[in-house]
Amino acid sequence: MKAIRSAALTFTADPFLVGAQAAMRYEADALIVFENGVITDFGAYADIKKTLKTSSPRCEITTYTDALVLPGFIDLHVHYPQTQIIGAYGKQLIDWLNRYTFVAEQQFADVNHARVVSSFFLDECLRVGTTTAMVYGTVHAHATDVFFDEASRRNLRMIAGKVMMDRNAPEALRDTPQRGYDESKALIEKWHGNKRLSYAITPRFAPTSSPEQLEAAGALWREFPDCFMQTHISENHDEVAWVKELFPQHKNYLDVYDHYGLVGRRAVFGHGIHLQEAEWQRLSDADAGVAHCPTSNEFLGSGLFKFGDPKNQQRPVRVGLGTDVGAGTSLSPLRTMGEAYKIGELCGHSLCAADAYYLATRGAAEALHLENKIGSLQKGGDADMVVLDLKSTAMIEFRMKFCKSIDEMLAVQMTMADDRATKATYVAGEVAYERDAKKF
Repeated sequence: MKAIRSAALTFTADPFLVGAQAAMRYEADALIVFENGVITDFGAYADIKKTLKTSSPRCEITTYTDALVLPGFIDLHVHYPQTQIIGAYGKQLIDWLNRYTFVAEQQFADVNHARVVSSFFLDECLRVGTTTAMVYGTVHAHATDVFFDEASRRNLRMIAGKVMMDRNAPEALRDTPQRGYDESKALIEKWHGNKRLSYAITPRFAPTSSPEQLEAAGALWREFPDCFMQTHISENHDEVAWVKELFPQHKNYLDVYDHYGLVGRRAVFGHGIHLQEAEWQRLSDADAGVAHCPTSNEFLGSGLFKFGDPKNQQRPVRVGLGTDVGAGTSLSPLRTMGEAYKIGELCGHSLCAADAYYLATRGAAEALHLENKIGSLQKGGDADMVVLDLKSTAMIEFRMKFCKSIDEMLAVQMTMADDRATKATYVAGEVAYERDAKKF
């Protein structure tokens, strides 16, 4: 049994719906007790220390000062093979895919290249405090296989899938409906539920999958209903028009996926910037999730995500944050929160700090229907945690002297901090990254 003593923050509900104060639980002096990778107690240090001394006198307590402990961050939408092209100039979405993404992803035909990139990507996730991510591979089955292998070595709770793509892409990156089905099924049987890993059925997006392949993806999900499903939707106006041209018989973009049985619980749709009201209603009815990817949307000029759309009190939709690297410009959830705040301001929705931290933790967990496991500091939940240094730079340290509330402190961190703020990352109760260690 081990424990962490520090200030700590977690969420018990959605602040967009119930308000920040009702949703947020902050303990200025907390104790988080965990054993065998699971949190066994969380609360005020003064309340827990007496019973802990009696029940577990040998419990090892690690104390962090000038720090804040949060549930491990969750990245709801990211492409690990695109790590090598982050920051590449590429105009807008379709041009960027053709000029950079499809060129880079062809390199993953080399299994050794896939292992090098997946290993680097996962280490960077730990450096920024991300302990769970929903990850896209490439069309190559072995690229997802080695990703899972590297995630397993680190005992991470990761969700990933081989991209299914049989048209409108270079020949070297195309599979077929049958091959996409067969290779995905083999990966599911090998990795889904293996340790802390889960599989996401992954048609890249409607324009790169034929109707036959979308049908195969839907059949696969019906065969393995406890898997996840991830894809893209309504990221760019030209993309939306392209989908209408390719699938003229469907009433909207989401209806294409719905027709093939790809809308439901544990489905997460990346972006959703230009969705219509009927699509938001359907997502709410289906209890599906949306990943908001602010740095990517800004970088490619795709548009501004309007928080009022999914957080309509009458038909709320589950939403979390995604970095969408490589169109996204940082793997850091803190940087991503800061950009989400700016987009909110541009759209007339002032995203308070509680909203942003919720989207990066419990909100993302709820989008995955994993809120009983991750995204919160709760009894019975995974002991995946990030310890933030609240004085990680000279400017932040100076600024923190003038903060008068936890809300102001959180806002400073999300608008000014980056990976240097990660003091430590815990995975299943073990230190997986420590900033000040001699070697990582």
